[in-house]
Amino acid sequence: MNDDIPEQPALPPTPPPATWPAPLDVPPPAKRRLSPLAAGLIGLAVGAGVVGGIWAITASSGPSQPATFTLEGSFTLTDDVSDNGDGCSGSYDSGYDDIAEGTSVTVYGASGDVVATGALGDSTYSDYACEFKVAVPDVPKGEKFYKVEVSHRGTLQLSAEEAENGELAASLG
Repeated sequence: MNDDIPEQPALPPTPPPATWPAPLDVPPPAKRRLSPLAAGLIGLAVGAGVVGGIWAITASSGPSQPATFTLEGSFTLTDDVSDNGDGCSGSYDSGYDDIAEGTSVTVYGASGDVVATGALGDSTYSDYACEFKVAVPDVPKGEKFYKVEVSHRGTLQLSAEEAENGELAASLG
């Protein structure tokens, strides 16, 4: 017997390279291209989604309302006035008997179209005159001027600035 034993390595043997087992000769998968029909359908679906989303957002907000203001001021009747105790009006059979709280107030735009309507408000009797508050809501902004008519008594013209600033001061009598 041979007493010569070969020297044993202290570390285990190195494993084979990472390519073991040997790779198969298979080519990588080919990239598939979309057909023009499929690409068109995908584009159509995405576009419809975007348009639908925009429509849903704008439809829920409703149509925008035009800017408006309340035309405010006063109307004073200075002739043939009757004191009712809690207000006043034109005296019966005086020619001014159509002037009282609730009498129509019509606002016309520059083109002559009616743009808003209201009525004479609370009245105050003082020094043989009857003063009414006027507040006509929802008058659309944007006119060059406005004309205001109480009952059927003719119109008074106001600039847009005067109307929006509440500077109506009309009188009759």
